[in-house]
Amino acid sequence: MASIDQAIREIADEFALLPDWEERISYVIELGRSLAPLADAERNDATRVRGCASQVWLVGETNPEAPETLCFRGDSDAHLVRGEIALLLRIFSGRTPAEILSVDPRALFDQLGLKDALTTQRSNGLFSMMSRIQQAAKAAGS
Repeated sequence: MASIDQAIREIADEFALLPDWEERISYVIELGRSLAPLADAERNDATRVRGCASQVWLVGETNPEAPETLCFRGDSDAHLVRGEIALLLRIFSGRTPAEILSVDPRALFDQLGLKDALTTQRSNGLFSMMSRIQQAAKAAGS
């Protein structure tokens, strides 16, 4: 598995290949189509991410094949947000708590060039999802 920094660079490089943000947004939406939906029982208050305009659920759990790492799954009722979840899972799922906590959400946002592509409301939602992932890493690391 590539390092967390490599995963971020790969996504930034993929975005750089697309000529404009309209195509990048379409790409993100397409990534979201690959997400497996969560079970109805997993869509609850405990997994719901607050601070998102859309309905968003994130489930974090210890990876049974590599107990030192965390795996994340997520879902949303919005296509773009499903794509954002897919990006975050690509970066954070399968990582140790220390790796997850080493990422500065604002720096990640800048590295991926999302500042000009997302509305303030969407940006806040993405930060809420990253915060939830880092909370799970803090809980697992203690």
